[in-house]
Amino acid sequence: MDPLFSTFDFAALLFIMAAAIGVLNERTIDLPRPIALLIGALLISGVLMMLSSLLPYDLDHRARLRLSHADLPKLLLDGILALLLFAASLHVDVVALRRRAVPIFVLASIGVFLATGLFGVGIYGVFAVAGVGVPLVWCLVLGAILAPTDAVAVDQLLKRVHMPGELRALISGESLFNDGAAVVLFFALLAAASGDPHALGNGRIAIEFVVGGVGAAMLGLGAGYFGAFVLRKTKEPTLSVIISLALVFGTYRGAAWLDISGPIAVVVAGLVFFHSGPAENKATAHRAALKDFWAIADDLVNTLLFLFMGFEILAVPFLSGGWLPILAAVPLALIVRFLSVSPPVLLERAPPGGRWPAIGVLTWTGLRGGISLALVLGLPEGPYRDALAAVCYAVVVFTVIVQGLTTPAVIRSLYRGDFRSP
Repeated sequence: MDPLFSTFDFAALLFIMAAAIGVLNERTIDLPRPIALLIGALLISGVLMMLSSLLPYDLDHRARLRLSHADLPKLLLDGILALLLFAASLHVDVVALRRRAVPIFVLASIGVFLATGLFGVGIYGVFAVAGVGVPLVWCLVLGAILAPTDAVAVDQLLKRVHMPGELRALISGESLFNDGAAVVLFFALLAAASGDPHALGNGRIAIEFVVGGVGAAMLGLGAGYFGAFVLRKTKEPTLSVIISLALVFGTYRGAAWLDISGPIAVVVAGLVFFHSGPAENKATAHRAALKDFWAIADDLVNTLLFLFMGFEILAVPFLSGGWLPILAAVPLALIVRFLSVSPPVLLERAPPGGRWPAIGVLTWTGLRGGISLALVLGLPEGPYRDALAAVCYAVVVFTVIVQGLTTPAVIRSLYRGDFRSP
């Protein structure tokens, strides 16, 4: 193994780059840190590719090998996602979440199915025009990959923007819960695309969604209440951190063993655990310890995730499907997002500020991120994988950077300055 790219050295380089990018960003343009990390990693990747063409030492190839050994899809889906969703549930307004429970459920279920179908059919047409023969079922797989919004990136943005509490709960609630439906739909469509004749039809997806979703919610509810019960029996505030870690990993792995939705189980467990809490005389110390730890854990994991996302450009062959699908995917994703979020908002009670501004904000805050990238990079090798990965990466980068940076301005414009950035 090359000593310059051992696992330990690679981790050290990641933290050095994260610190450098963070300090530079803070002292200059002060972007949201996840976005700054993604941009910084993209720039460093570009430099590596240029140096590799000039020097005999193939830097980008060695970096690509190290990224493949890191196995981002497995790393994210088997552990990091649980930590991120659990940490994000700490910031949710449960009261506002209850008020908007119905539209959140529709957005996180029917909205995911609608987004998958619309994007899949649309990108199928784009591939056909570009002369790239990607079958419809594989385009639907890509639709499922891009259907979930990124709870982490959305949570980071909402911290920087003032908006109505119910609208904030609607956005964060959808981003927390839509992962479960998207992952169920993704694996069903992937099985069908891989040749399983029984993957679709006979209501199989609906059954898996209901069983997996309801079962996960019940598991999360029970685990969350049990964790809160154990917390009430403890006196040492730092022990609350160990209890929370046991809860998140135990719940996530338990859901995997039961073949139900781990993301939904962890989110429900986190909501119950963080918002039921210990007895009042212990609440302040316990909650302070939990808040401090999970703020640091969230920041560290986010740092590594967004750096990995930037460096994964080294592993994505952008020219495999031509430029037309990449260029068309971004406006298509925005149109599909608009069409998929509009029905539940139009049919439900109008949120503060009106329905159309809420639809506009939901459309623009539909950032895709780590889970979409992990799913597409985890696809099996085949003739369509590279084209799908290029389209997915383009949408992820555009939504995180462009939509992420312009979200405060979009919200101020839609709400006519009533809600300002803090």
